[in-house]
Amino acid sequence: IVKNAKTMSEALKGKGYRIVAGGTDNHLFMVDLRAKQTKGFEAANILDKVCITVNKNLIPYDLEKPTVTSGIRIGTPAVTTRGMKEKDMEMIAEFIDLAITHRSEDAALEKIKKDVVKFTKNFPLYR
Repeated sequence: IVKNAKTMSEALKGKGYRIVAGGTDNHLFMVDLRAKQTKGFEAANILDKVCITVNKNLIPYDLEKPTVTSGIRIGTPAVTTRGMKEKDMEMIAEFIDLAITHRSEDAALEKIKKDVVKFTKNFPLYR
């Protein structure tokens, strides 16, 4: 779980996202979305459209309202229990980045959703 969280946070850092506290030492981490000109509630809604669940989250010294936020919180326990490993975290980071980057493009979001669904079929909820 921790290795997966570290891998995904590093992959998102490599895509230009700021990880609050610089990284993680546990099962979750927070992402500052201000550099991507989006808000936490918007990112959570967009990612939900492509079947990725995250929580909007205030970041330290956040100027946004708690209902808006400047960040999201991502955890890895659920994907780890499905059997996903570090290389899969890099793919999830790619899906997250694509969805946020193309958030106003319905056709792109639909393709990302199809790709996420196809990807997760390799990791059933129950084994």
